[in-house]
Amino acid sequence: MQKELQYYYEVVRNFKLQVPEKFSFPLDVFDKWGSLPALIWTDGKEVKRFTFEELTALSSKLAGGLKNLGIGKGDNVLMFLPNRYEWWITVLALMRLNAVIVPSTVMLTAKDLEYRLKSLEIKAIISDEENAKKVEEAVNLTNSKAILINIDDIPGWEKYSELFKFDPFVGERTFSEDTSIIFFTSGTTGPPKMVRHTQVSYPLAHVITGKFWLNLKPGIIHWNLSDTGWAKAAWSSLFGPWNTGATVFVRRRGKKFTPDIMIETLKKFEVTSLCAPPTVYRMLIKEVPLKELSFPTVNHFVSAGEPLNPEVIDIWKEITGKYIYNGYGQTETVNTIAMFPFIPMRKGAMGLPTPGFEVEIVDDNGKILKPYEEGNIAIKVFPERPVGLFKEYINDEKEMAAAFKGEWYFTRDRGYKDEDGYFWFLGREDDIIISSGYRISPFEVESVLIKHPAVKECAVVASPDEIRGEVVKAFIVLKDGFKPSPELIKELQNFVKTETAPYKYPRKIEFVEELPKTVSGKIKRKELKLKEFGLWPK
Repeated sequence: MQKELQYYYEVVRNFKLQVPEKFSFPLDVFDKWGSLPALIWTDGKEVKRFTFEELTALSSKLAGGLKNLGIGKGDNVLMFLPNRYEWWITVLALMRLNAVIVPSTVMLTAKDLEYRLKSLEIKAIISDEENAKKVEEAVNLTNSKAILINIDDIPGWEKYSELFKFDPFVGERTFSEDTSIIFFTSGTTGPPKMVRHTQVSYPLAHVITGKFWLNLKPGIIHWNLSDTGWAKAAWSSLFGPWNTGATVFVRRRGKKFTPDIMIETLKKFEVTSLCAPPTVYRMLIKEVPLKELSFPTVNHFVSAGEPLNPEVIDIWKEITGKYIYNGYGQTETVNTIAMFPFIPMRKGAMGLPTPGFEVEIVDDNGKILKPYEEGNIAIKVFPERPVGLFKEYINDEKEMAAAFKGEWYFTRDRGYKDEDGYFWFLGREDDIIISSGYRISPFEVESVLIKHPAVKECAVVASPDEIRGEVVKAFIVLKDGFKPSPELIKELQNFVKTETAPYKYPRKIEFVEELPKTVSGKIKRKELKLKEFGLWPK
């Protein structure tokens, strides 16, 4: 096996990402691809195609208009757009200004937006007509003075189309350590954390993601199914492909994903590379006649967001002749562990560390463990910090102390290595629920449920699901005067949907007399989760 991995070790040994003192993704990477195709976008009817040159011109014009509004270097701009092609133009324009991008999925509610507006000083919000009402409600709740820009030119907002009428601004380089993106990512012990990335930790370092795991280069058309508000969009719909000169393909999402739309798209457009969460692959295998799963132009399939079981990989290989390659990383990182096309396939494994990262399984004190010993998946940050690692959790010393210990960054995920160095995923230390690729904080769901008049106590954990991998399950102790019923379950589910992003609602609810607790009164969520997965000792 070591001989078979010789090429991998050679690649790792020779790889070094050079970081300049100053950097601009548009000027130093994007604009240099010239006349190559950069973006293909469709809503199923209309098709729009852009070269790198065309997007350079459009984003420079938009940057000039945004600059005229007073938006500039270091200003936080909240992006609240679905996957319309304007999203890509706007991101490039903001990067030319060295403004800070704050991606936000349109599944967020006004209350979610309110939290973001209170946490960060937001200079501007860019949205569309469909989501304008939520933005306006959040702005009113916080008395925010943010500039409101609407790509559909609705009354009362700055008109997006008018911003293209000013002198173009192609951009300027800024220090590599300056902030470029801030993501809000869920945690179980409090509200979402603010993850700060520099000008190079995502924009430049995702060349690792694009080159090695996604296997991209000029001429490849890559389709990533992620929503624009998630870090995965930055991975596979932006920096990964464009660092390598590949073409980003986008199919605008409707109200609901259906296998039929995906199959139709893959057969109609010459997509050559596909990135989808395990949920999608499971759904296709379960709900679609296997003879329909033939995609002649696609020669590379990847999966991320949660582990993909070996059985699905086997079936997919039998049907399509191609493997699905697992990839691992976080909002805090670029791709750090993956199954690469140039290493021996080990179905179900996370893979091997990506070039530029030293990853190990360590105990709580940072000691490297032996093969098959369970421990923390950790990234070495001393003596040299990897370029593709976030800078900090903003204003959160507690989280920083938990994540960085000695010479390691603790991902808070757990796993083990086999005798050949392949990593295997076991679970998440913080009990984040990953359902259909969405990261859901039990704390957030519990915080909503406890506000309902019928709920006395509750605990939220992951529960296994054949299609989604995991779903949210709530264990609820009712207040006196309330009785369990199907009607109450529906009421509680709808209550959560109205109070926070709808994808977070508990698909399963179980009413219990009491919750398991420690002597000090803490709820034993681990016990509940292990019972759900059939792992609790009988």
